[in-house]
Amino acid sequence: MKILTLNCGSSSIKFQFINLENEEVMADGVVERIGEKDALYTYKSEKYSVKKLEMPIADHTEGIKEILENLMHEKHGVVKDQSEIDGVGHRIVHGGEDYSDSEKITDEVMKVLEACCELAPLHNPANIKGIESITAALPNVPQVGVFDTAFHQTMPSKAYLYALPYSYYTEHKIRKYGFHGTSHKYVALKAAEFVGKDIKDLKIITCHVGNGASVCAIDGGNSVDTSMGFTPLEGIMMGTRSGDIDPAIVTYMMSNMKMTADEVNNVLNKKSGMLGLSDISNDMREIEDKILKEKNPMAIQAFEVYAYKIRKIIGAYTAAMNGVDIIVFTGGVGEKMPILREDVCVDMEYLGVKFDAEKNDSFADGTFEVTTDDSKVKVLKVQTNEELMIALETKRVLS
Repeated sequence: MKILTLNCGSSSIKFQFINLENEEVMADGVVERIGEKDALYTYKSEKYSVKKLEMPIADHTEGIKEILENLMHEKHGVVKDQSEIDGVGHRIVHGGEDYSDSEKITDEVMKVLEACCELAPLHNPANIKGIESITAALPNVPQVGVFDTAFHQTMPSKAYLYALPYSYYTEHKIRKYGFHGTSHKYVALKAAEFVGKDIKDLKIITCHVGNGASVCAIDGGNSVDTSMGFTPLEGIMMGTRSGDIDPAIVTYMMSNMKMTADEVNNVLNKKSGMLGLSDISNDMREIEDKILKEKNPMAIQAFEVYAYKIRKIIGAYTAAMNGVDIIVFTGGVGEKMPILREDVCVDMEYLGVKFDAEKNDSFADGTFEVTTDDSKVKVLKVQTNEELMIALETKRVLS
């Protein structure tokens, strides 16, 4: 089965075309700056590649048309025609409470996605555009929605309810939803496979750490709590997002600093986190250079806060599950920043974590352990692959 995966953002489309017989990525790329005259198009396959080609791409429909033309190109395409595309899997950010699993796209599913736009105004409209564009271009190819929120629908009410008037939940759907579900599910399965145990017998804490970041408590293969909440702003400190703060700070900023609601929202989402606290950058590669090469005090302080908040929530989720067997680091930062893994885990002897600095000092791909062989709790680096997970979910649903 050959599956096209699409991740449509407000002004971008990331894609992969995967042959699931051998999990080979036959083609992949990204369309950036959609709607601008100098949109960028990157496409890579064994036969042909182009990197950041500037071209006008007015909307998602044109972007997807460009992708499909390359996939089926007479000279450098990877398939002869659309009959070789067995399905299209879409990353969908928000499915609300309606979906606890991936779903084949139907008219009813589209209605739910429309209703969830108010919960994810930046993401769901773009996801819908992607689905509609494929429907127009490939009307006979089945499509599947893989929801970021679906994996977390197993959370009990004690984990997802906020201490607000209950009517806010029943009437306005204000509750914790959680995100990054596709990645958390994928790396948890990979971790169980790595240690040779059934995931149903394991308590796993997965740390997806990139520019956006979240931690998830997974008991027996089910998400029982996660750090992101009603929106992706809640939880641990991120690249530009504040994570958890005293909610009274919002009203203080509005009343004492004379900021509007939009201005506060912009600060908390785009000017806070590592960028705001370090006053340097949200790019952890720059922060790492400032720490290791210059001993920059602002970078060091921001990094210590960052690692502390991750360590603290790991402790909380260990308590919530009455133990932990595996701690996983994934995402761009979690996979590629050994000093973060070390700073988070070096003082976890109380959990039974015996950290191995030599094992940790690696940038190898795939999965590897960063604890000693006799460590009671295993700490792993697992390379996430959300696109493969979307393709596998698409195959499962269509089968």
